[in-house]
Amino acid sequence: MAADIGQNIPEWDGRGSTGAAVGHVPVLLKEAIDFLAVQRGGTYLDATVGLGGHSFAIAKRLGAPGHLIGFDKDPAALEVASRRLAPVVSRQSSVVSEEISERPTTNNQRQDWPTITLLHGSFADLANDQPAATLDGLIADLGVSSLQLDDPTRGFSFQADGPLDMRMNPMSGRTAEQVVNHLDERELADVIYEFGEERRSRRIARALVRSRPITTTKQLVDVISAAARPMNPSERRIHPATRTFQALRIFVNRELDDLKALLVAAPRVLKPGGRLVVISFHSLEDRIVKDAMRDGAKQGLYRLLTRKPVTATEEEIASNPRSRSAKMRAAERL
Repeated sequence: MAADIGQNIPEWDGRGSTGAAVGHVPVLLKEAIDFLAVQRGGTYLDATVGLGGHSFAIAKRLGAPGHLIGFDKDPAALEVASRRLAPVVSRQSSVVSEEISERPTTNNQRQDWPTITLLHGSFADLANDQPAATLDGLIADLGVSSLQLDDPTRGFSFQADGPLDMRMNPMSGRTAEQVVNHLDERELADVIYEFGEERRSRRIARALVRSRPITTTKQLVDVISAAARPMNPSERRIHPATRTFQALRIFVNRELDDLKALLVAAPRVLKPGGRLVVISFHSLEDRIVKDAMRDGAKQGLYRLLTRKPVTATEEEIASNPRSRSAKMRAAERL
C-alpha cells in the first residue's frame, strides 16, 4: 500500500500543484519481507493487502504448502490484488467478500504457489475471526493506497476535484461529506485537531460550518485554504488542506480504532516465533504501534526487532516519494 497522504508531504508551489501522481510501489518491501522472515509452508496474514505488492512477495516464498490470507476494506483493491496474484494462484485459492463467493481458478496455474484467501473487511475483524496461535507472520501496511489516492471519484486527494467521500469501503459508513456537513463546529474542530494534529483546527472548523453545504473536494480545499493560509516559510512546504484531509479520512474509516484492535489481537494469533511487521505513515499511527510493541515486550509477549523505526533509503525515496514518511517496526512473538 502506498504511503499516507496526510504526512507523506510533497512540496507545494502555492497554487495547488504537487507534480505528477506516482504509481503504486510497495513501501519498504525488502525490509518488510526480511523482518517477516517468511518460511516456506507457513501461514501469513497481510492485514492491508491493498494492491498486492507485499502479498506477492510473501506468496513467492511460501510455496504450495503455504497459506496467505489478505484483508482489505476496499473491494476495488481486492479485485486488483486478485488479478495481480491470479497468474500464479493455485486451484485452492479464493476471493471472499460480502458480494463475491468462492471462485476456483483454472487448472493450468503454476503448481508451487500457496493457497491464497482474500477477505473483504477490516483487519479489526482479525480479533474475532482468526484462531489463536495460527499465524507465522502478520504484516500491516497502513494508510491510503495509490488506487484510492489517484482516483478523484474516491475523494481522498486534495489535488483533484471529486465527491467528498473518503471511505475505504464505499459500501458502508459515513462519508466525509456527511461528517463535514453534520458535525457541530466543536466536534469538527476536535476531529481535525485529534486526527490531523492541525493547530488551526478551530479556525478551519468555523470556516467549514459557515460554508456549508460542502460536497466536493475542491470546495473543501478552497474553504480550508482561505481559512488557513501559510503564515511562515515552513508552513508553505505543505498544502494547507493536508492535515484536515488526513483527519477526515482517519475519522471516516476508524483507522486508529482498527489499528488498536489489530495490535491487541496480534499476540494471540501469532505462533511462538511469529513475526509482526507494521508500516505506518504519521505520528499518530507510529505512536500506537511503538507503545503496543514496547508494552508487549515488557509483558514478555514480544522480542523487539526494531529499537528504532526503519525508514526508507534515499534511493527508495527518490524512486517513490510516498515512502518518505514511512516508519516500520517489527517484533517477534515469544
